[in-house]
Amino acid sequence: MRTSNPVLTRLAKDAERERTAAPGGHQPQVFGQSAGAYPTGPDGTATAPPDTRPMTIDDVVTRTVGLIALVAVAAGVIWLGTEPADGLVFAFPAMIVGLVLGLIIAFARVTNPILISVYAAVMGVFLGAISQYFNAMYEGIVLQAVAATVGVFLLMGILYKSGTIRATPKFIKFMTAALVGAAAVILVNLGITLFTGEPTILRDGGPIAIIVSLVFIVLAALSFILSFHEVEEGVRLGLPQKYAWACAFGIVVSLIWLYIEVLRLLSYFQGD
Repeated sequence: MRTSNPVLTRLAKDAERERTAAPGGHQPQVFGQSAGAYPTGPDGTATAPPDTRPMTIDDVVTRTVGLIALVAVAAGVIWLGTEPADGLVFAFPAMIVGLVLGLIIAFARVTNPILISVYAAVMGVFLGAISQYFNAMYEGIVLQAVAATVGVFLLMGILYKSGTIRATPKFIKFMTAALVGAAAVILVNLGITLFTGEPTILRDGGPIAIIVSLVFIVLAALSFILSFHEVEEGVRLGLPQKYAWACAFGIVVSLIWLYIEVLRLLSYFQGD
C-alpha cells in the first residue's frame, strides 16, 4: 500500500523491516509455541504481540488524552505549587529540555512511550510556568487561550472530517516546507534573544510580531490536518500499535505550539 506522506512511507518501511526481521519473514518463536504462532487470549483465539498488533484510532485517542492529561497535571503542579516569579525559574530549563527531547523524538521517529511521556511532563512544567506568569499580568488570559486552542482543534477536526480541507500531496509538501521554515525561524529567534537578552522584532508585540503570531497560529492549526491524515493512513497501512505514540506526540506538539502562540497573541492586545 502506498501513501503520499513521506513520513508515513518511512514508518511503513520501518514496520515492514521489523515484521520481516526474523528468518523467512516469520515472527520470532515463543517458548512453548509453534514457529510463527501468537499467544492465545482467554477465548483461545490467537492474539498478536502488542508491538506488532496494528494500531487503531482508539489507540491514538487513548495515548493523546493520556499525554494531554500529563501536560495538564505537570502544569497544575507548577501553577498551584509556586508563585509566578518562582515558577519562571522552571520555565527556561523546561523549555530547553522539551525542545531537545522534541527534536530527538521527531527526527529519530521515536515511539518510546517513556520518552514521549517525559516530553509531555517537561512541557507541562514550561506551560504551567508561563501560563501562571501571563495570568498574573492579565487575569483570564489563560482561560481565553485554552478555549481558543480547543476551539481551533475541534474546528480543524470538523473541516478534515467533512473533507473541506484535504491532505493532498501538494498540501503535505507545502506544510512540510512551511513547518521546517517556521521551526528554523523560531530557533534562530530564540538564539538571538538568548544572546542579546532582548526580544526581537518578531516577538516584541509590534505589528510584525502580531503578523508572525497569526502566521504561526495558522500553521499550527493546519498541522492538525497532517496529524489526522497520519493517523488515518497509519491505520490503513497497518502500522504496529507502537506508532500510535508517534501520532499522539504529533497532535500534542501541535496543541502546545498553538496554545503558546494564542497566549502570546492575546498578550499583545492587552492594556499597558
